[in-house]
Amino acid sequence: MKSKRPIKVAIAGNPNSGKSTIFNALTGGAVAVGNWPGVTVEKHEGRSIYQGHEVIVVDLPGTYALDAWTIDERIARNFLINEKPDGVVAVVDAANLERNLYLVIQLLEIGTRVVVALNMMDIARAKGVEIDIDRLAQLLGVQIVPLVAARLEGIDQLRAVIHNLGREEKPAKPLRIDYGEEIERDIARIMSTLPANLPETERRWQALKLLETGAVATPPAPQERTTFEQATTVAAAARAALSQRHRHDAQSAIIERRYGFIRGILKECVRQTPKIQRSLDLSEVIDSIVLNRFVGIPLFFLMMALTFFVVFALGTPLSQLLDKLFNLLAQGVATLLTNLTVPEWFTSLIADGLIISIGTVLKFIPNIIILYIILALLEDSGYMARAAFLVDKFMHAMGLHGKSFIPLLLGFGCNVPAVLSARTLEARKDRILTILTIPFISCSARLPIYILFAGVFFNRLRFLVVFSLYLLGVLIAVATARLLRHILFRHEEAPLIIELPPYHTPTWRTVFRPAWIRTALFIRRAGYIIAPAVIVVWLLGRLPWGVPNASAQSFLGKIGNLIAPLLKPAGFGYWWSAVALLAGIVAKEIVVSTLATVHASSPQGLTGVLQAHFTPLSAYAFMVLSLLYFPCIATFAAIRRELGWQLAIFTALYTLLISWLTATAIYQIGRMFL
Repeated sequence: MKSKRPIKVAIAGNPNSGKSTIFNALTGGAVAVGNWPGVTVEKHEGRSIYQGHEVIVVDLPGTYALDAWTIDERIARNFLINEKPDGVVAVVDAANLERNLYLVIQLLEIGTRVVVALNMMDIARAKGVEIDIDRLAQLLGVQIVPLVAARLEGIDQLRAVIHNLGREEKPAKPLRIDYGEEIERDIARIMSTLPANLPETERRWQALKLLETGAVATPPAPQERTTFEQATTVAAAARAALSQRHRHDAQSAIIERRYGFIRGILKECVRQTPKIQRSLDLSEVIDSIVLNRFVGIPLFFLMMALTFFVVFALGTPLSQLLDKLFNLLAQGVATLLTNLTVPEWFTSLIADGLIISIGTVLKFIPNIIILYIILALLEDSGYMARAAFLVDKFMHAMGLHGKSFIPLLLGFGCNVPAVLSARTLEARKDRILTILTIPFISCSARLPIYILFAGVFFNRLRFLVVFSLYLLGVLIAVATARLLRHILFRHEEAPLIIELPPYHTPTWRTVFRPAWIRTALFIRRAGYIIAPAVIVVWLLGRLPWGVPNASAQSFLGKIGNLIAPLLKPAGFGYWWSAVALLAGIVAKEIVVSTLATVHASSPQGLTGVLQAHFTPLSAYAFMVLSLLYFPCIATFAAIRRELGWQLAIFTALYTLLISWLTATAIYQIGRMFL
């Protein structure tokens, strides 16, 4: 290998095997995010230097096999076959070897150079699983590195093995499983019809996939299509013949042979300690409580309510401190600029516009980072996977697939990755319904609006008020899904199949690092989205030149006056509230910064203005409309990429309608009782 050629490896593995933890440890956070060719699915690629060599690490989507039934499986398969990396780090859960080795076997069958990262060795030992690693490596013909990735144990050894893997020039020897005389005869017959110029390993894999699934592993070249069509015909006949002679079809027989091969290996190198095997498993004890059909759901809601209580109890004092610091900074900058005889308009732009307005958003960072930390704790501990099971029946009753819970959960952080994560749903109809409901899920960008209004009008009960908004968003989402499914997509629903990882103690790296990355993204948005928006709002509030600052006579006021009558039935028909909501289409945080910009020079301050114009009822209606109306531009763009223009525009229109109807109903009905 040339010394300057980068070493390129892929990380493959089952979901919940620790694949992402290993990827982050190997790359050190230097990750580039893009899309896989041909699909709007995120691609993570990291780079690092080891002993003078550049190492490129590609994180493949988590998958159980290379059968190409889902988008994730197709991405993993196509990358390995077409890109031909120097090697693959196959992440294997040491406590669940039989299931995890199925993917490893397929990787070896296609002739990939594999290193097995045997992760979660601590959990395996706690369960009494003893693995003869040397014997396992010998039987599989691969190098095996034992790991506890959450504590970075074994990562340095894995780096060294990857480096040596990239320097090997000898091609990997493919694994050849004996599928029995009958199936092997069919494989040979199909291989004989495939192009002779294909390598034998590729021809065998193509023949195996044709016999197993009826589809080719990779699309053939144009000049080879006729030959592949002939092979497909031969494979179809063989599949039919096997089904007639046996109870199981060809695919079941092939899967059974693979698992038989795996079990034979494990018999020789894995031993279960009898004493520990009989001991009560802690995960089972916890699951008997959190998955109980009577206790589980109330416990889940209690945990979510407690989450928001902690967010306010710990975050509010820090938020108030940041508010004072930004006010002091604005006063200091204003005094400095005045002493420098800078024009008044420039002083106002910097102090009242940028510092106060952006500060009004950034002061909520403590609340946001605490929310992210708690969600990361729940996810990394293994609880969130249980939550998906808890709400599965409820999701089906409301018209959504049980797996839709995961994209909806991601939506609490940001709607954009939630839209992209809907790819985990196999059926396109389920993906469409899930994506169309995600805009109703309250992302972190809406949290500053809630904190501002709840703090002013519902001080003692603010955590319950905010929790009710998150809950309302979920209820509106699933109710909308049920309606859309009834109108557009009547079809049988698939069951939820999701793995429950064992409970484990989260580490600071797996909790604080993701929380900080998400918070840093929120802060960056203040720079490249909120700051330009504040400048535009400030200018529109000053033009035409000479009108009172941010008044109804300004361009900003005239825009707001056009929209305000539509908002009057919801209880807040003011031009400045209309302008704030309009600006929030760019990014939801801008709602708060716009309110702060418009009222920066008010002697009452923003809090006083809100108390003078809003009641608790109209304030709640405003928060509801902020929750449900038009998704931000980034989310709209993600929906457009995933579903096309028609459904994206449909999403924009129906969210506007539902938000207005809901906010108006809350205000008008509330007035009857208050």
